[in-house]
Amino acid sequence: MKNIVAIILTFLVLASCTKLEELNVNIKDPTNVPGESLFTGAQLRLATVMVTPNVNRNIFRMFVQQWTETTYIDEANYDIVTRPIPGNFWDILYRDVLMNLKQSAIVLNETGTLPGDAASVLTNKLAVVEVMTVYSYAVLVETFGNVPYTEALDDAVLLPKYDDGLTIYKDLITRLSAAIASMDLAQGSMGGADNMFHGDMGMWHKFANSLKLRMGVVLFAADAATATTAITEAIASGVIGSNDDNALMAFMSSQPNNNPVNENLVLSGRNDFVAANTLVDVMNDLADPRLPLYFTTAGDPPVYVGGLYGESNDYSQFSHVAPPLLEATYPADFFDYAEVEFLLAEAAENGVAVGGTAEQHYNAGIRASILFYGGTDAEADAYLADPKVAYATAAGTWQQKIGIQKWIALYNRGFESWTAWRILNFPALVPPPDAESVVPLRLTYPTAEQTLNGANRAAAAAAIGGDDVGTRLFFDQD
Repeated sequence: MKNIVAIILTFLVLASCTKLEELNVNIKDPTNVPGESLFTGAQLRLATVMVTPNVNRNIFRMFVQQWTETTYIDEANYDIVTRPIPGNFWDILYRDVLMNLKQSAIVLNETGTLPGDAASVLTNKLAVVEVMTVYSYAVLVETFGNVPYTEALDDAVLLPKYDDGLTIYKDLITRLSAAIASMDLAQGSMGGADNMFHGDMGMWHKFANSLKLRMGVVLFAADAATATTAITEAIASGVIGSNDDNALMAFMSSQPNNNPVNENLVLSGRNDFVAANTLVDVMNDLADPRLPLYFTTAGDPPVYVGGLYGESNDYSQFSHVAPPLLEATYPADFFDYAEVEFLLAEAAENGVAVGGTAEQHYNAGIRASILFYGGTDAEADAYLADPKVAYATAAGTWQQKIGIQKWIALYNRGFESWTAWRILNFPALVPPPDAESVVPLRLTYPTAEQTLNGANRAAAAAAIGGDDVGTRLFFDQD
């Protein structure tokens, strides 16, 4: 009898354990995530962090004084520490973007060529992952300088060393060139998992070459020979050639995949930002046709008026972001034709044979920007005829002419505008009276890196000349 009871109790215990184990299984989350899905997630996180105006993550629109704040003005005064902005930006790029891209490539290689696909479809998928990886690392280098690279994203290395920013950048160009060369433009790639080009390799090829062009222009002051090769190779291979080629990533009409500007300026119900007088005053002086495309009017009679940069501003008294840019589905702009033309103008002025003159590319960049935002050819013609805009008669050096117009064209693309400003040094931005620093030339390393990876962070800081927002990076040579 005792043996029977023992057997029954043992059976009940085992059955209970089995049921508990079943309850502990998460049936909602897949154990195996497709490589394409990992790519989609990385692409979305990258688009979101580059576009968002959330002051905990991205304040580049304020670094270049396109927007300013109303009540809470710390970020407009270059306070990047009270909110851990460098750490948040760093973590998103490494953890949410680059790690997912790495895992995407691993899973895609493990999965292999899918039934019915040509072998080059897998190669194309890996090339697309590589292009986005290069883009993301380039952003990190342009933001911080020396960063973890060769030992980054390795679970076995808890304290990764920081590599030299210039060395990383040149290696990224090499990797990008290899990715471009591997593309089979007759085949597809990510299909619907790609929210930018939907797997169209012809478009990815133009985007990748345009990124190579940009990186060549960024590199020029540090290594003119390597930069020239990158620029000429990119042009020969084929860059973005019209607004139809723009690298735009669609957002959805509802959270959590809506336009981050919509989320932070509309759905939040907050009135934290207005147009900055720095930008609006320049555009008013030039009678810029993009004013109504960028901003609303304020006052009676209605005028375009920016809040005083870095000061407290009454939201109701100043121009706001124009309604189309606030739409939930307004896309993230990774790269556009206007930027390509300004890059070609810069390269031409640096003596690189790009086909056409700096003036021709400058004019094409302005026209592309006006048309992209909804203006007309007639408006572009009139604007380019203004002696204050025309390349032959506009004030200043070529850096000033291109710098100011590129700054206007890169509105709503704060990071790219910031990088362009650091290279061209125009417009002449002045810190507000209560600013905590100069206009930042880089972000400082995250506080967590000082605590957890202190020795490597200290070596990196010493190598670049100090972990300060005023430290010039290798491409920023005044």
